[in-house]
Amino acid sequence: MSEPRPEQPTTGAADTLPSPTAALVAEALGTFLLVLGVISTALFAADFGASDNGTSLGVGFLGVSLAVGLAVVAGAYAFGPISGGHFNPAVTLGLAAAGRFPWSSVLRYVIAQVIGGAVATTLVVLVGVFGPDGWLTSAQQAGFASNGWGRLSPGGFDIGGAIVVELVFTAVFVIVILGVTHPTRGNPTIAGLVIGLALTLIHLATIPVDNTSVNPARSIATAIYGGGEALAQLWVFLVFPALGALAAGYAYRALFGGAKA
Repeated sequence: MSEPRPEQPTTGAADTLPSPTAALVAEALGTFLLVLGVISTALFAADFGASDNGTSLGVGFLGVSLAVGLAVVAGAYAFGPISGGHFNPAVTLGLAAAGRFPWSSVLRYVIAQVIGGAVATTLVVLVGVFGPDGWLTSAQQAGFASNGWGRLSPGGFDIGGAIVVELVFTAVFVIVILGVTHPTRGNPTIAGLVIGLALTLIHLATIPVDNTSVNPARSIATAIYGGGEALAQLWVFLVFPALGALAAGYAYRALFGGAKA
């Protein structure tokens, strides 16, 4: 039996429904692309340094935000027709809560997403091995772009800020996805673009607070290499994006009819 899929945040449609294995591989690849894009930009390009005249050469928060949005757009149109283009355990949970995705398939999707993200950060580490002396050690000591509060927060925000951000902005993200991919009111032609822009906006607003998760797979992928503090704080970026997504999915279904017109 083909894998049941939610309404797609993508363009195009396959001639036949993909196999369950193909859907899982697509989810892993899409999450790999997302995490590779955002973490590579954050670690290699965000704070690259300054030119001779003192002008910054790094892309900063704006560049990181654009990188994650562009990665989602690319993944949505490349892999979305195969798997539905979740690339995020919170999105999978939100879609299931809204009645757009079968609960029986949630765990396997989440596992595929976590694997895809972990492979991406492992590749970043491999690149770092060949970097300047001390680059990899320094990146890991700084948290490896992990999500966090306190020392790991770019703006020095505490745990309360991280909790509010992850709850609220994950819920907002899931509601945007549910709206733009609605079977009768949505617009699948531009859905991937809208979702990518929404994620860009979320990162622009929240990177200073906790490095922006709204995606537990992304948080796991960086915490693996971010050291003990990143791992100790990881629970916030698993629990609260999940809660925000579930709240959004159930609320959307109650208020707007979920998958019904």
